[in-house]
Amino acid sequence: MKFSKKNPLSDLLQGLFSTYEKQVPDVKKITQALIQRGVIRSQSEIVNDHIAFRTLGIPHLGIQSIEKIFLHFGYQKRDYYRFNEKKLNAYWFSPPEPEYPRIFISELCVDELSEPVQEILNHYTKEITTDPVSKLNLNDTQEVIAFFQNPLWQLPNWEHYEELLKESEYAAWVIYNRYYLNHYTISVHALPSPLNNLESFNDFLNEIGVKMNSAGGVIKQSPDGLLLQSSTVAQRVPSKFANGDIHEISGSYVEFAERKVLPEFANNPQDTLNSIQRREGFEAGNADKIFESTFTSQTQKDL
Repeated sequence: MKFSKKNPLSDLLQGLFSTYEKQVPDVKKITQALIQRGVIRSQSEIVNDHIAFRTLGIPHLGIQSIEKIFLHFGYQKRDYYRFNEKKLNAYWFSPPEPEYPRIFISELCVDELSEPVQEILNHYTKEITTDPVSKLNLNDTQEVIAFFQNPLWQLPNWEHYEELLKESEYAAWVIYNRYYLNHYTISVHALPSPLNNLESFNDFLNEIGVKMNSAGGVIKQSPDGLLLQSSTVAQRVPSKFANGDIHEISGSYVEFAERKVLPEFANNPQDTLNSIQRREGFEAGNADKIFESTFTSQTQKDL
């Protein structure tokens, strides 16, 4: 992921991606396979549709906190989404310029969970008494990058993690991974033919041995048929817990999106199309199943 302009936003996004790709092996596996097949020459040619973050909806945290960072860099808050079964809220944010990825931020509605689970989450977050973003110098890129990569609360113990996992796998993921980048997304439609549609791209992923999220079908499609999404299954990573135990748990994953051309631009030459002529925004039904890329129903389905 490279940007044409050298500025604080480019530095921030590149810094977040650099750490993410080192810890998610599928990123380089997919990129290298695309290079070997002559589809692209380098990672910089891949268009990043969006990146996503998970948060806890408690005082001083959640969307209202983390969004301040991206609003500072010129992003604009867009549509709201609700996920009743998973007890989540989310918004997406449009970038200040088309070359930057969209941002998707979700938060767990902690007050809708059982008392025991709320107590566990409070145990780890009770010392956060002010919004941590308010203390950041948002013009200092390295300070902002460090905020995403350094823990806001202590490492959980395995017993607490297991308790969270039983009721909310989202809660368990966040309490261990904190604000670590959840996923980045390859814009499939921006790739050269024949891999510029999601069906063909998923066939390519299958050929190179990438494990896919099958929740709701491998391809998740919006009701209007214009937004298609799929994702890898999060790889299980050996992780050390506070009590010294080491267990394999879900890390992050890679998503893929195909934004089809809006009907009014369907007859335009392909080489003249731009992002505003394609389906914009997100779809709750798609996103609901993409969340499950880190769930045990997917990560352990072949075990």
